[in-house]
Amino acid sequence: MAWALKLPLADEVIESGLVQDFDASLSGIGQELGAGAYSMSDVLALPIFKQEESSLPPDNENKILPFQYVLCAATSPAVKLHDETLTYLNQGQSYEIRMLDNRKLGELPEINGKLVKSIFRVVFHDRRLQYTEHQQLEGWRWNRPGDRILDIDIPMSVGIIDPRANPNQLNTVEFLWDPAKRTSVFIQVHCISTEFTMRKHGGEKGVPFRVQIDTFKENENGEYTEHLHSASCQIKVFKPKGADRKQKTDREKMEKRTPHEKEKYQPSYETTILTECSPWPEITYVNNSPSPGFNSSHNSFSLGEGNGSPNHQPEPPPPVTDNLLPTTTPQEAQQWLHRNRFSTFTRLFTNFSGADLLKLTRDDVIQICGPADGIRLFNALKGRMVRPRLTIYVCQESLQLREQQQQQQQQQQKHEDGDSNGTFFVYHAIYLEELTAVELTEKIAQLFSISPCQISQIYKQGPTGIHVLISDEMIQNFQEEACFILDTMKETNDSYHIILK
Repeated sequence: MAWALKLPLADEVIESGLVQDFDASLSGIGQELGAGAYSMSDVLALPIFKQEESSLPPDNENKILPFQYVLCAATSPAVKLHDETLTYLNQGQSYEIRMLDNRKLGELPEINGKLVKSIFRVVFHDRRLQYTEHQQLEGWRWNRPGDRILDIDIPMSVGIIDPRANPNQLNTVEFLWDPAKRTSVFIQVHCISTEFTMRKHGGEKGVPFRVQIDTFKENENGEYTEHLHSASCQIKVFKPKGADRKQKTDREKMEKRTPHEKEKYQPSYETTILTECSPWPEITYVNNSPSPGFNSSHNSFSLGEGNGSPNHQPEPPPPVTDNLLPTTTPQEAQQWLHRNRFSTFTRLFTNFSGADLLKLTRDDVIQICGPADGIRLFNALKGRMVRPRLTIYVCQESLQLREQQQQQQQQQQKHEDGDSNGTFFVYHAIYLEELTAVELTEKIAQLFSISPCQISQIYKQGPTGIHVLISDEMIQNFQEEACFILDTMKETNDSYHIILK
């Protein structure tokens, strides 16, 4: 009976010892924070206690989201239960993200048959690095001139329309897509996690990133500003093949754990499902800010669908020369480089104005950009155009022109030069590259400011005044810089016959 009476005493001793140990641990925290007073809010603000705050209401847990994004890369097996998944990626490798329409019947009917815009970002997971994101990215830009953090692998992507990458935002890309059609985008992340660690002495842990996708629908003004859905996931990026080695290492570590320890960790999934989150706060970029060449129209090519024909084909605008001028500002010079497929060198020429670039010699450009791109950039800077395959000159025939021709024929015996009476004719140059009847029709229609559909046929006046139908083979046998007078014969329904004399 005595041994039963001693049990409460033993429990009291054990409990007293635990309380003393807990008090000692709290006093240790106080010493780390300093000699002054501290509050529990200070302790919770430490990075080890800091967690991402969910901005979603509790009733959203069972909500069916309108879209779902799936990253085709396996999650790490070394992630504890109730923690966010972590996915390892290789630097520069293309990874597929499937864009899935998850709407129920009748949900969001306003986007049926319409396009939506998705903006992809690679951002920092750590809140402390988010506060200094601009400085971190500028440092990376300085160390990696001409490179981007995030790119789209366009040849491998399916269903994306009008992909855009702003040269001033290295970690952001955007595109349009149709939720009713299959859409998969392949992304490449070119930075690695260890590039943003504080101390780089080898063996350091890399910082985690987040891949975030924000999707918007079109408003009444044709701008994609109305938010529909946002989702993100946590990633780490390694040097090529480093992600495979890290995944294998985590898997081997988990295999060595006991079954009881394994229950504390998540299994590794073959794909990563992005979870819903708040939209990225940089709404200024969501609005159609003047990124080079971006507009909200759908006059762009669709990848992976049909034969790649445009959704809408307007009348072809007249060709506009995109020559760099000495008065071009550095910002405009950056946009010119991007438009002319020199975005790789935008970082090298950040502070160059148009005058600075035009002063570069051929050897300077080749030394900076290499032989292939250097010659191409030098030719673009000097505005050197490729000579057309065929040049012809045409003059529109009018009543006044016919009277002048008759006068010249009457005076031909008296004057060697038919223009000695002071008259002259104005000709227009037509440059042909394809040497086809269709191309000639388009160029003449452009000259007359009419649609090519209004020109029924084009004839060439032959011997004894016969009219020979123009064919591709005939155009290919035209003499260089041949001169023609255009005679028009109007038919019904605003259609014309064109005769080359």
